[in-house]
Amino acid sequence: MKRFCLALILVLSSCVASAGEEDEMLGFIIDDTISHIGHEFYYAFSERLRATSPMDFNLVVRERPSARWGSLVTVEYQQRLVYRRFLPPNTVELKDEAYDAADWVRGQVVQRKLEALLQDTTDLERDEL
Repeated sequence: MKRFCLALILVLSSCVASAGEEDEMLGFIIDDTISHIGHEFYYAFSERLRATSPMDFNLVVRERPSARWGSLVTVEYQQRLVYRRFLPPNTVELKDEAYDAADWVRGQVVQRKLEALLQDTTDLERDEL
């Protein structure tokens, strides 16, 4: 019984030690929108992102609706704001706006990944900066 428990502990510890960033699930676009305009924006936005290339990152699309100004839509990558725009109440040009936003966000994600690769972390780890 002791050998079995010891073998089980060794197997579990090796599994935990090998878990890292490569185990993170990628390709999610979280929908945190409220209104019809926000949902339509999200669907067009995610459709464009998934159609252009495979996603190796996660995003969150948030909306804060306003009766006077329309809806404030934001997109976050790694808990940082990469896109922010007020959408008017009319939804005539919403698909084009969402496609433009998807292209912009993809460019911003690529730029932030490049900056992370070129960042000097000889003294501190990335999360300590």
